[in-house]
Amino acid sequence: MYTSLNQYHVVMEASPEYWQNPLFLSQIYVDSPAGQQVPLSAFAKFASTTAPLTVTHQGLFPSVTISFNLKPGVALGDAVNAATAAAAKVGLPATIQTAFAGTAQAYEASLATEPILITAALLAVYIILAMLYESYIHPITIISSLPAASVGALLALQLTHTDLSIIAIIGIILLIGIVKKNAIMMIDFALAAARNEGKNSYDSIVEACMLRFRPILMTTMAALLGALPLALGTGTGSELRRPLGITIIGGLIMSQLLTLYTTPVVYLYFDSLQHWWDGVHARKREDAGRPAAAAVRI
Repeated sequence: MYTSLNQYHVVMEASPEYWQNPLFLSQIYVDSPAGQQVPLSAFAKFASTTAPLTVTHQGLFPSVTISFNLKPGVALGDAVNAATAAAAKVGLPATIQTAFAGTAQAYEASLATEPILITAALLAVYIILAMLYESYIHPITIISSLPAASVGALLALQLTHTDLSIIAIIGIILLIGIVKKNAIMMIDFALAAARNEGKNSYDSIVEACMLRFRPILMTTMAALLGALPLALGTGTGSELRRPLGITIIGGLIMSQLLTLYTTPVVYLYFDSLQHWWDGVHARKREDAGRPAAAAVRI
């Protein structure tokens, strides 16, 4: 209610004697479809009983939250799998749905988007390398060195009993940029030798392996030694940085041992495939430009 000087908030309610005692519910009447007044007690009943003071909800549905803690050395992923297996073993009815919340929910959400993130990173690397070398084949040769680094990072995490956390996955993504420089050094030198000196693919990649071995080893050791403080460091926050250093060290060691042998083989195979493909297109262009044989009349 508004007056010339003040305003008053008015709330309409029943008198206290009508809402302090539940017996007065029998004096409530409602309209029936026939237009008659029907007492509430004719189609409803009420009784005194116990009920929870609050009912928690998740979205629009009533929910019950069951919290759990982790033992020392137990990964959150193992706990999530155990809770899911226990819910399936109990055999809950179809009307009850289970879902994780809090840290476990964030863990599941991160796992759902990580493959997309890694795929996007690989696609960006492929596009940049394809533009650099003006080829669809040689970027695949460079990217072929990445699985060895990923395997090495996972083995290092398993040997050190370290969880595959978000920080560890960030380390694997960093390996994409660190490890592919080994293949870039060899492939770039081999292509330059084949283009400028007229060498064949085998001689050019052999020369690239011989001359680029020292810079590859130097850059790998620099990155590996730079990651040692992360893996071996102690103090506040060291448990957060340790998975990053472990993944980088494991990935660098494995890639250094394998890519020096696998990259030349992959380069030779894809280079021969490139020459075969170019030859096929060259023959098609020659056949398209060759005039048809004239018909001979007798």
